[in-house]
Parts: sequence; C-alpha cells; structure tokens
Amino acid sequence: MQEYQYPLDLDWSTSEMVVVMKMWEVLEAANEEGVQVADFLQAYQKFKQVVPAIGEERRLGREFEKSSGYSLYHTVKAVKEQGTGRFKMSGETKKGRKK
Repeated sequence: MQEYQYPLDLDWSTSEMVVVMKMWEVLEAANEEGVQVADFLQAYQKFKQVVPAIGEERRLGREFEKSSGYSLYHTVKAVKEQGTGRFKMSGETKKGRKK
C-alpha cells in the first residue's frame, strides 16, 4: 500500500479518526489486494456512524480520491453489488479511478 493523505476532521475524537482512517485503509486494500466483503462493509458501517451526512461523505471521498485515485462511491457500490466473499476492484469497475 502506498501512503496517501487521509482526509480527516480535526474536530473528531481520536477514536473517530481511527474509524475513518480504517475506512481509508480498507478502501485502499479493496482496490489493491482485495478484502472480505464483510470486513469492508463493517468498516463502512462504522465510518457512517462518524460521517452520517452524505454531503460530508462525498466531500471526504472526493478528497481521498484526489490523492489516491480510489473512489469511495464506486468501491462501496461494487462491494454491495457483490454481496459476499472476497472482493477486489477490477479494471472495469474502477470507473472513478484516475490513471
């Protein structure tokens, strides 16, 4: 995994920052080496507890995509469509990915 600037809000508590950082790590893994669908969805569910507003989720997702090339939206969509098992973003599903 490469190192990216993780978008965080300095108003969050340390535990909330850890939850959001875990989401970015799992998002990276889903795009680079693959993850279990259940693990990804669990991280996303916890992320949504910290970031419940869709506008803030989109803003953070765009910031992360700008630095990493990995789309939170497209990855979440693809994971939910798969539903179970091991997941890795394929070239065809990386619509939001910048080359």
